[in-house]
Amino acid sequence: MRNESVRVERKRFGFSPEVFTWHGRRYDVRRVERCWTESRGSGWRRVERRYFRVHCDRGTFQLCHDLVANTWRVC
Repeated sequence: MRNESVRVERKRFGFSPEVFTWHGRRYDVRRVERCWTESRGSGWRRVERRYFRVHCDRGTFQLCHDLVANTWRVC
């Protein structure tokens, strides 16, 4: 599992990743193959993440958006 930070440069409709940067390389998302949300816990222990399986010219990646911390990762 990669679990490394990425920077989402642009989102489509303010929601799904359209362009992201990882290890200094730019990735243009050609299509989102799958999107799902996972939620559990409550209060300060709440975990809510949205996952995207995206296809780019350089391969297929699974990106995770932590909705509580507002961070993105390749997972």
